[in-house]
Amino acid sequence: MRKMILAAVAAATLVPTFATAQSYGEARRSDREVRQSQRELQQARRFGDRGDVRDARRELREDRQERREDWRDYRRSHANVYRRPAYVGPRGYRYRPVNVGYQFAPSYYGRQYWINDYQTYRLPRPGYGYQRWVRYGRDVVLVDTRNGRVAQVNNGFFY
Repeated sequence: MRKMILAAVAAATLVPTFATAQSYGEARRSDREVRQSQRELQQARRFGDRGDVRDARRELREDRQERREDWRDYRRSHANVYRRPAYVGPRGYRYRPVNVGYQFAPSYYGRQYWINDYQTYRLPRPGYGYQRWVRYGRDVVLVDTRNGRVAQVNNGFFY
């Protein structure tokens, strides 16, 4: 009886691990499909006719939609990852929505606001060198740390 109980407990702890690994693999496959569709679109633009380009664009759009749905499913099933403590901004902080091209003051993208574990949140890897994912209120922004310019914005990222 004791062995059966231990086996049931072990199985219950392993099942969520397998489910997480599967969803991570699905996300990687979706990323691969999007990259392949982008390559096919470039080839169609170079060598194909209008019909080929139209088909390649449609396929790329569908692959991107599938990737978004995979990410949303992951976010829904791992909601505790996206619940963070309250954001405490620099002195004089007041939240304003930002867009690509906005320039932050250096105090807004200091080390205490960096998101170093971007893979946990399924964010794409920042560009090599001077780009960083930074938490700004409930949002996550990709900032060029040389000049403070915003390269990408994910609004309402954290709960």
